[in-house]
Amino acid sequence: MLILRAYAAAYPNYPYRMPFPPEMLNKDESVVLDLRPHWWYFAKPLALLLAAIALGIVLLAWDDPPNILNLIVGILVVGALGWFGVTYVRWATTSFVVTTDRLISRTGVLSRAGVEIPHEKINTVFFRQTIFERLIRSGDLEIESASAEGTQSFDDIRRPLNVQNEIYRQIEDNENRKFDRVGDSIAATMGNASSGTSIPDQISQLDELRQRGILTTAEFEAKKAELLRRL
Repeated sequence: MLILRAYAAAYPNYPYRMPFPPEMLNKDESVVLDLRPHWWYFAKPLALLLAAIALGIVLLAWDDPPNILNLIVGILVVGALGWFGVTYVRWATTSFVVTTDRLISRTGVLSRAGVEIPHEKINTVFFRQTIFERLIRSGDLEIESASAEGTQSFDDIRRPLNVQNEIYRQIEDNENRKFDRVGDSIAATMGNASSGTSIPDQISQLDELRQRGILTTAEFEAKKAELLRRL
């Protein structure tokens, strides 16, 4: 609930949308941002539709327009309506989601495509805005990561600077949570010393934490040396 309130406060004028499905979240993971493309996504099909409607109005005011012209404008109106409808469906099925653990992008109507980048894999987040895009608060994001996908580009992002800052904030929070888990694991392992667990067993437990990526090699070696000094 707090996350939804924060989202509403940050994006008060953003159109209503169904939230990201909770069943797609991991344990203890929550959604921070759940965005669709900026309204500028509709610029081209909307411009064509308005132009076609304007031509239709002109023809209606014309006493006796040529039949071929009526046919051309009719096809243009239908085509513009179709393009706008397809664009809306694409907009409605495109999402850019930032959670406490990862970045998720989904797009597609009949066939679906998507990418997921864990926060710990993200190296750098760039944003680009033209002068006009700054005025309408739109822009593009480029995310450089250590994942298999490499660099990913995301267009028509609403308030890209705010999104960039939020991604960095979640990366930092994710690192802090990781360090907290490391501290808890080390404390539990060291606590075993007072309960009679042998030092070789404690070293084995620490090595398991290292293999799982919870402890770095340097941290493991430091704790191992500390335990060996007790022998």
